[in-house]
Amino acid sequence: MTSTIGTPAAGTDTFLWLEDKGRDFPFYNGAPVALSGTQWLIVMAAIVVGFLILALPIDWPGGAMLGPLIPAVLMPLIPMVALAYVAPGHWRALFGKVGGREIRLMVGFALLNVVVSFCVGAMVGRFTEVTPNASAAGLAELDAAGMAAFFLKTLPQLLGEEIITLLPFLAILYVCTHRLRMGRKAGVIVAWLVSALIFGLLHLPTYDWNVIQCVVIIGSARLVLTLPWIMTKNLWVSTGAHILNDWLLFSMVLLGANLASQA
Repeated sequence: MTSTIGTPAAGTDTFLWLEDKGRDFPFYNGAPVALSGTQWLIVMAAIVVGFLILALPIDWPGGAMLGPLIPAVLMPLIPMVALAYVAPGHWRALFGKVGGREIRLMVGFALLNVVVSFCVGAMVGRFTEVTPNASAAGLAELDAAGMAAFFLKTLPQLLGEEIITLLPFLAILYVCTHRLRMGRKAGVIVAWLVSALIFGLLHLPTYDWNVIQCVVIIGSARLVLTLPWIMTKNLWVSTGAHILNDWLLFSMVLLGANLASQA
């Protein structure tokens, strides 16, 4: 897959020391295929649809167990179908192999993100009110089946969050390097920052429209979670780090609630 995606045009134009050698980001620079501005717009429209399907209060069939799983699956599926439509046979370019190194990176970046999130959250909490995640706060009230359904739903949903962040990353990189004639390194930095900002703003409904919290805390967490993508160009690695990060945070919430109930 490395040979079909290509390598950075200039070895000195990489993102600091972080990027793996010999593998470039897909689609922005004509490898494995070039996407036009119109094709990027189709993908971005599909991302909006996928997000709205998850965010809107739709009464899905399937009850408490299967109902929430439907929008969680559609969220990543719709953008990937759009990508497969505009780049037939090449949607797999977003993904790579998963071996021991990739698993170590998932764990390492998940732990790093927990530390960064707590530090940034503590600093922001000194100056403004921080809104708790209602879904996480209600975890302790679920029975075993409800908790299993919750954690199952997070698997496709967090994959979807990666897809709706990293496809815009590639679109922004395309605009920066091909439309604005920026260098690759500058384009990567702009895509990294802007996609993190978008990710933070998408969490506004989750955190009661707390703009500072979403931009600073959630945006900072996203910056960390995008680093394994920049390093490996493998969406499985950033998705694994995201899942481990969120599951660790959810487990901390459950442990805290359990200790509080025993006090």
